[in-house]
Amino acid sequence: MSVNNDQNQTIKEKIRMAFSLSEDSASHEEIKERLLDGGKITGTNMCVLVCAMVIASVGLNMSSTAVIIGAMLISPIMGSILASAYGNVSADYPLFTNHMVGFGIQIVISVVAASIYFFLSPVKEPTVELLARTSPSFYDLLIAFFGGLAGIIGQTRLDKTNTVIPGVAIATALMPPLCTCGYAIANGRWDMLLGAGYLFIINAYFIFLAASIILSILKIPKTKELTEKEWRKHRWRMIRNTIIIAVPSIVAVYYMVM
Repeated sequence: MSVNNDQNQTIKEKIRMAFSLSEDSASHEEIKERLLDGGKITGTNMCVLVCAMVIASVGLNMSSTAVIIGAMLISPIMGSILASAYGNVSADYPLFTNHMVGFGIQIVISVVAASIYFFLSPVKEPTVELLARTSPSFYDLLIAFFGGLAGIIGQTRLDKTNTVIPGVAIATALMPPLCTCGYAIANGRWDMLLGAGYLFIINAYFIFLAASIILSILKIPKTKELTEKEWRKHRWRMIRNTIIIAVPSIVAVYYMVM
């Protein structure tokens, strides 16, 4: 009996070690530096963002998957989401607000750049690639959430030379929905604007949620300790927002399956 217990303990320990996030994680200070640096709004980042938006818009306009993937790889927009998640978990609300404002600025500039391109483009008919970004479902939610998990885990490892982030950038697809919003505005397609905007919200929010969960597991230091009442309020707000954002996608996949 004792031997069986020892074996069970050994198996449990091996499983725990296999899925441990703390074994090869970077220091809290290094994680903070990486995430906040990635979320900085600089002139270089904004120029790269505009270039990425134009490239993605051309890819969507021409139905070129390879071009769209290239644009997603060079886009710096995910950095602001991960930095916001750090501010949220560390209870540094001025930091959180700062990066959310920066994220909002990136969204506005991205949509404006895409709108200008599609307004000037002679190709006005929506392509298959554009239409594909207007019907989000629960599956997109799953991709965003698990892509966000992979992304933040990759960012918090000791080894900085990993291939996770490029894959996450492709999988979660933040750029194409924003480009589709630009197309919708330029061509007065408000039905497409609604669908693409919702897809972008799903992707951005569930990357943020996944990053917040992993950073909490890694016990990122807080700038101030929350009281039990504040913690319950914060947790309820996250649950409420998740339900509000997820419900339309669940309804969409139900009708798709039916």
